[in-house]
Amino acid sequence: MKRFLATALLGLAVLAAAAGWTWWQYERAPLTFSAPELQVEIERGTAGQAVGAALRRQGIEVPGWLFSLALRLRGDAPKIRAGNYELASPLTLRQLLDRLTRGDVSLRDVTFIEGWTFRQMRAALARNPDLKHDTEGLSDLEVLALVGATEPHPEGLFAPDTYAFARGSSEAEVLRRAYRLQRQVLQAAWDARMARPEPPPPYRSPYEALIMASIVEKETGRESDRPKVAAVFVNRLRRGMMLQSDPTTIYGLGEAFDGNLRRRDLLADTPYNTYTRTGLTPTPIAMPGRASIAAALDPASIPALYFVARGDGSSEFSNDLAAHNRAVARYQKRGTP
Repeated sequence: MKRFLATALLGLAVLAAAAGWTWWQYERAPLTFSAPELQVEIERGTAGQAVGAALRRQGIEVPGWLFSLALRLRGDAPKIRAGNYELASPLTLRQLLDRLTRGDVSLRDVTFIEGWTFRQMRAALARNPDLKHDTEGLSDLEVLALVGATEPHPEGLFAPDTYAFARGSSEAEVLRRAYRLQRQVLQAAWDARMARPEPPPPYRSPYEALIMASIVEKETGRESDRPKVAAVFVNRLRRGMMLQSDPTTIYGLGEAFDGNLRRRDLLADTPYNTYTRTGLTPTPIAMPGRASIAAALDPASIPALYFVARGDGSSEFSNDLAAHNRAVARYQKRGTP
């Protein structure tokens, strides 16, 4: 009996020692890294022991038996999230599993600037080394279909902003987010304006407001001038006057524009030449930001029909052609005082 009791006690001691060592390996022992910092990717659909194998292939020595035991005891197998992780030594198995189950993936970002064209957006995505370039080689229409857009032209449909993403994310996912955000911003601004009692600007749809916002975006970089610029174009629309916007005409020239807008360019008819055609352009000409959308839907209450750049980033607004000609002579022909 005493011998049996001693054997049992010894077994318990061994078990306790093994449990303590296992706990120490899980909770306290730093894992061996092949480098002080590692980029580790867990692909979508990887689970269980396959996660441990992926970690070992990428330079983190995780004992298979300990990894399996920890997953069973924690119930974490279905909780591990795919993505790219930036992991630095020292790191214990508990800390590693905490990171993997929280989805603490390494984030990167890409910025789309107000006034950019869709071509510039795509170029920025293509240059980003942290994105999966799944739109490469696709036409603009194919990209629109990929992101779920119903419009036939991509210009202006994406919100300028900085978008954070997990390393290895797809270009299409970033574009989907930018597309959804622009729709939300535009619709919210449209609904707020239509709810007000005073007569709205002469747009038949939110898309026409987006077109106007893109023109305002390209005409001025000064936020305080945007409602006034919008007012000029809205006043012209209401009178049936041509908008006579250089940026729309330049957009219509496309790659033929060499940086110098000439008189012959103003006479070259395209759907975007607002010196030869009345009304709005058929599509936006750039990516407008929130301030330009707000200005297009809530233009200043001024009678101005003309404006000219002063040379300092601001504009001079005039109610009639004679005053406008004087402003042109002052600010463009003689230079800014």
